[in-house]
Amino acid sequence: MKSLFEVYDLRGQKLRNRVVMAPMTRARAKDGIADEQTAQYYRQRAGAGLIVSEGTPISQEGTGFAFIPGIWSDDQVRGWQGVTKAVHEEGGKIFAQIWHVGRMSHTSLQPAGGQPVSSSAKPARDDKSTAYAFNDEGVAGFVEASVPRPLGTDDVARVVNDFANAAANAVAAGFDGVEIHGANGYLLEQFLNPLINDRTDRYGAGNVEDRTRFVLEIVDAVVARIGAEKVGIRLSPFGKLFDMPHHPLIEETYLHLATALAERKLAYVHLKDQGPASAPALSRDFLRKFRESYSGTLILAGSLDKRRAEQFLQDGLIDLAAFGQPFIANPDLVERLRRDLPLATPNRETYYGGGAEGYTDYPVYEGSPDIKAA
Repeated sequence: MKSLFEVYDLRGQKLRNRVVMAPMTRARAKDGIADEQTAQYYRQRAGAGLIVSEGTPISQEGTGFAFIPGIWSDDQVRGWQGVTKAVHEEGGKIFAQIWHVGRMSHTSLQPAGGQPVSSSAKPARDDKSTAYAFNDEGVAGFVEASVPRPLGTDDVARVVNDFANAAANAVAAGFDGVEIHGANGYLLEQFLNPLINDRTDRYGAGNVEDRTRFVLEIVDAVVARIGAEKVGIRLSPFGKLFDMPHHPLIEETYLHLATALAERKLAYVHLKDQGPASAPALSRDFLRKFRESYSGTLILAGSLDKRRAEQFLQDGLIDLAAFGQPFIANPDLVERLRRDLPLATPNRETYYGGGAEGYTDYPVYEGSPDIKAA
């Protein structure tokens, strides 16, 4: 009988349990550098078997949120060193999620105020397609994403190299590995979706090999730089976030990726289900097909509770279960799940920006052991 609370071997790295803290943007880094408060936040949650950091941009071009810690400069690497040291002191493991948002950015965040980049010039225009950027008065908040420009064919290689450099920086910062962000409507998914990608070069969407080429080139470059055992990737099949329309090639695309990623023997693949628990975006049938094509460690995130997570484990559909928002208000989430203790509810008003309130001031449950309280 598999349990959330048993030790797990992740390509040679011993995880204390099968609970993963999912990546969550918190927008607390005023100068784009992780600081002591960031370190305290992750230290408090180091009871997870694995922490995946908030998305950390590989370049200024890749940034879609103000006040998030990047990983392209020496100062940013030094800032993250304090975070990884804190997590390791508590016996935890932490991967950096390396990130390029593509078109989900705003000119106020881009170098010299330029356009964001994408697979095409198609902007995201549904009611959720916003960037956390600066308005004309210089005030931070959610603003409509800017119209992008398509990456030139030669520019694609530059972005691939930016991912590899970010991975090397993450290892230098003390991370145990990296998770390539290929989900949630960001740059990699903008290449995977044929209704967004209208290119005619070798990165176009006309066939599954071209459609997945950019993603696999990034994976291969990162693996070459730091080793496959330290590389994961996050994907969100059937997701619609940030104006990602469904298309008839979704299953073909992601099962092709599953087979290709299995050949590369990565640390893991992390699937994000963007649907609610009552209507999941990822069906059990699709999970089964993906599992048959991908033989490595599989993580699932999205509307999980203890019961659903353990059922997926028992059914052999996943190896690790990721929890996002529950970790915000419950730094001792693993202990609460283990003991069936009530969960605190996070304050949505303090998700993004601000200081300690709603970030490092959530208390642990009385009697929770070995947790650094606020």
